[in-house]
Amino acid sequence: MIKMNKDKLKELANDLLFDMADQEYDTLLKEFDELIALMDLLGEIPNVDRGEPMIFPFAVTNTYLREDEAGTPLTKEEFLSNTPDSFAGQVRLPKVVN
Repeated sequence: MIKMNKDKLKELANDLLFDMADQEYDTLLKEFDELIALMDLLGEIPNVDRGEPMIFPFAVTNTYLREDEAGTPLTKEEFLSNTPDSFAGQVRLPKVVN
């Protein structure tokens, strides 16, 4: 793994078009070191590479959704009878762009 240093952070910050004070770079380097230590600790767990990735940490069942059952579709005339304005077999909407 690449060892992060202040020069590399400054190079990355320059690529992203921002700059920080030297104290902020020092703080960020400490945080990187902590993250690397945590990743190394996770890597020491036996068989961690055989685990399945989690999509969501809790088992969730949606009981509030109805079953998706096909019904009889409306005819064009029935649909247009429910619209406030129609023209030539299509729904007419108010203009939304100037």
